[in-house]
Amino acid sequence: MKKILLSLVLLSSATIWAQEEGVAQDPTVADQPVSYWTRGGNASLMFSQAAFNHDWTGGGTNNVAASLALSYAFNYKKDKWAWDTNLFVDYGISKLEGDDFSRKTTDRLELSSVLGRQATDTWYYSFFFNFKTQMTDGYNYTSGTNRVLINKLLSPGYVQFGPGMLWKKTDNLKVNIAPATSKITTARKMFTSPTGTHYKHNFYGVEDDKNIRYELGFALNGYAKFKLMDNVSFENILSLYSNYLDKPENVDLDYTANVVMTINKYLSANFTFQAIYDDDAAKAFQIREVFGLGVNYKF
Repeated sequence: MKKILLSLVLLSSATIWAQEEGVAQDPTVADQPVSYWTRGGNASLMFSQAAFNHDWTGGGTNNVAASLALSYAFNYKKDKWAWDTNLFVDYGISKLEGDDFSRKTTDRLELSSVLGRQATDTWYYSFFFNFKTQMTDGYNYTSGTNRVLINKLLSPGYVQFGPGMLWKKTDNLKVNIAPATSKITTARKMFTSPTGTHYKHNFYGVEDDKNIRYELGFALNGYAKFKLMDNVSFENILSLYSNYLDKPENVDLDYTANVVMTINKYLSANFTFQAIYDDDAAKAFQIREVFGLGVNYKF
């Protein structure tokens, strides 16, 4: 497991490190550097709180909640080559009065990168890499004082990569199709060993006493970001995957919608909706919704 963790960290680090800013000389302007990179990101912090005094008769529990969302994009374009990389980090917690524990409301770490060589005006030969996991321990809560560990960093962890074709209209509208995609799911032995402290049979598809599961299949990844109004943006992220080696008719789906309503330079209202279907994790749709007023910063 340590070797797997080290390999993933090195691979992720290498992907980011490799994207040093490229500089070339503009033939029309002597000695003027030209950057082939565009980059930018957005960070938002949302906070909510509810409090009731002892005379409140309508029912309710004092609580506080906070969540941080970070997204950053690197886009490279030179001649026939294009390289797009996106980093997403989401983390949120809440605390109910009377509970011994703070509870996670969201936890996501994802790095996605696509390298393409132009074939036509909008089509590219491509190779993509995607890595995602959660950052901290996850639990099922049986009560305010008892909980059961259900996952950890890299348990599960997901790595996908493969060649394909990229359709790219702009940096904000693109679809990558990869018909020969390798997918690796990682897990710690504590979850997959029958003698482990938190053993679960077929943990996210990983067989007993194994650390990884390998799949080969078809992947489609789409990204679309639009302006609904001058101060309202709508971002869509879609991932589909079908495993040729086991039940190809069971297509894994991961869709996220982010709506950001800008109030001013630093304040915004944010709405996130996420739907996941993966029958190795759950035999139903997993749904997440987050809405709140937050501090927003673009960089």
